[in-house]
Amino acid sequence: MKHLVVLTGAGISKESGLSTFRDKDGMWQNFNAQDLASIQGYRRNRAAVLDFYNARRQNLLTVEPNHAHKVLAELEKDYMVSIITQNVDDLHERAGSTNVLHLHGELRKVTGSNNPNDPKCIVEKPLDEPIQIGEKAADGSQMRPFIVFFGENVPLLGRAIAEVEQADIFVVIGTSLVVYPAASLLAYTRPDTPIYLIDPEHIETSYKINQLQMGASQGMKKLIEDYL
Repeated sequence: MKHLVVLTGAGISKESGLSTFRDKDGMWQNFNAQDLASIQGYRRNRAAVLDFYNARRQNLLTVEPNHAHKVLAELEKDYMVSIITQNVDDLHERAGSTNVLHLHGELRKVTGSNNPNDPKCIVEKPLDEPIQIGEKAADGSQMRPFIVFFGENVPLLGRAIAEVEQADIFVVIGTSLVVYPAASLLAYTRPDTPIYLIDPEHIETSYKINQLQMGASQGMKKLIEDYL
């Protein structure tokens, strides 16, 4: 069974109604990323960051997986599928995908401020329950979103690299390949591994890539019909 490795970004969840971050109508056009999504911003104003992510958590209750998410889950019948996602939503899991690695964290989980990657501090919290100032993790520190803020290391990058190195087919969906270190994953594909990129925008890259310039759902349909 061939190993299909998929890197997904905000573009796949956009079709479910979740805003992207870097598009011309994306989240960072209306919010300051350094204030609300960086470790420095969190240290300056914890309440503002918690409010921002509580809203993101609440919004996740209003959306459902789209066709692209569901197709990726169905491909597990014919491929060993590993999904590496830059997204912090749970739409891949809700669609039925069973091997999902979240590079940038997960909205459904919360953790402590002292050591966010301490397993004893990472717990699931209902999306409709906001994280409160004064709410403590297992180590006694302030509870925070289980999110990799700008300025923090990406602890699962090594696992992601190992998956890409073993890929027989590598598919990139809905990411502009400008967010590092995730964008660097293409460098770890084997020379003979075909790479497919699905995105409505033309993406400049030095890699040999088959670009399908269309949305996630339409692109997955064409990928299966013409290439897989």
